[in-house]
Amino acid sequence: MEPLDSLGEPDINDIEEEEEQVHYASGPASKLQPRAVVSKARWNDEMGMAQVVVQKGTFSKSTGIVRSGNLYYSIEEVLFLVEIGALVLLDESDTGRLSLEDVYVKMSGGKYGCCWEEFRAYRQLKSLGYIVGRYGIPWSMKKAKSNCESISSQGCPDSDEAVNLESEEIRSVIGLFNEMQINEARPVFNVYLPNSKFRKSSPGDPCFVLCFTSFMQTYEANSFAKVLQSSSKQGYPPSRAEVEALEGQCRSIPLKFCNVEQGRVSFFSFDKVELPVLD
Repeated sequence: MEPLDSLGEPDINDIEEEEEQVHYASGPASKLQPRAVVSKARWNDEMGMAQVVVQKGTFSKSTGIVRSGNLYYSIEEVLFLVEIGALVLLDESDTGRLSLEDVYVKMSGGKYGCCWEEFRAYRQLKSLGYIVGRYGIPWSMKKAKSNCESISSQGCPDSDEAVNLESEEIRSVIGLFNEMQINEARPVFNVYLPNSKFRKSSPGDPCFVLCFTSFMQTYEANSFAKVLQSSSKQGYPPSRAEVEALEGQCRSIPLKFCNVEQGRVSFFSFDKVELPVLD
């Protein structure tokens, strides 16, 4: 096992906008940073995501997924943007604004496909300038639509099916989020190097896939102090069989594993070592 003290500093020249360069304090959460340009999003509890209703700035280039012409942010993306003051989160009825504490409570429940430890890793990667997306959740369905149009030109029904594809995209996201398990070794995030030319319609292969193995820590949803002060349970290292299974699942894309303990985020990877045979 080769511990990684740092993922390396990304090339700052690849970060197009100064707005995307975010640096965090050493505390459990960054201080809210007021911004002149702020986006707005409406929380959808059924999806466990927020639909962007007013888009400002450049974060949308590398944050959120596109479905049916709309931009949606996952819970970790919402919390990250709210923390840095780049997003105002509205409730489902558009009658009120959710506070930063409200978003922390949603995160602490762990029912939206991301737990507190995973958010800490997400925040660390984003603060270094990396582009981070959920593993198994496509950034955009543009390729799927292109394939459908190609098939339709060869005789595939393209009336009701083409219309229903939009709603199917939304249902597929909900299904993928509901199927996510957070108590076993699993891939969690696709991580890309900073790239000013990144396109959601053609993101390419990630630089690496970040995996987690630690058990989820259960928090009391009504205790904001405990959310901030609690530390994760001691995790366990993945077995050889788990690593090999993940390598196959991730199509040989490099894997990195993450452990979060007492707020400290650590990344590590495994190298194969052949021991000499002794006569």
